[in-house]
Amino acid sequence: MAIEIERKFLVDHEQWHQLSKPAGKHYRQGYILSDDIKTIRVRVTDEHGYITIKGKTKGISRLEYEYIIPVNEGVELLNNFAVSELEKTRYCINYEGKMWEVDEFLGDNQGLLVAEIELEDEAETFKLPSWITVEVTGDKKYYNSALSLNPFMRWTE
Repeated sequence: MAIEIERKFLVDHEQWHQLSKPAGKHYRQGYILSDDIKTIRVRVTDEHGYITIKGKTKGISRLEYEYIIPVNEGVELLNNFAVSELEKTRYCINYEGKMWEVDEFLGDNQGLLVAEIELEDEAETFKLPSWITVEVTGDKKYYNSALSLNPFMRWTE
């Protein structure tokens, strides 16, 4: 059984933009289905397409099944079946032996920077990089599926 254990954090813009980082990867990402029980997502990069099925989140864990599909099929799925979409650039940064994935959102979510770390166990400890600010794990408005429907630029303080 595939289980994703993930925590999410906001990123300090000033520190992020000063950071030396590897090239990012562009993602076009859409949702075929997203509710409180399950999510079916399609992603496309220059190299691959992916279809992902995620279960209901319990704590910081949930079932996740992800499969590589041909890029052209990913684009067709997005164009014909996605009910919502977003775009982002993802940067993968190794910090203190852990891989951090930082998403710099584009389009109507521009200005939002979210870092994710996947863990082996919910109780696993790790060091936070200096560019991490507030933890937003469990805050549904930061779920990518939610951002595809209610983008960051529409939020009011």
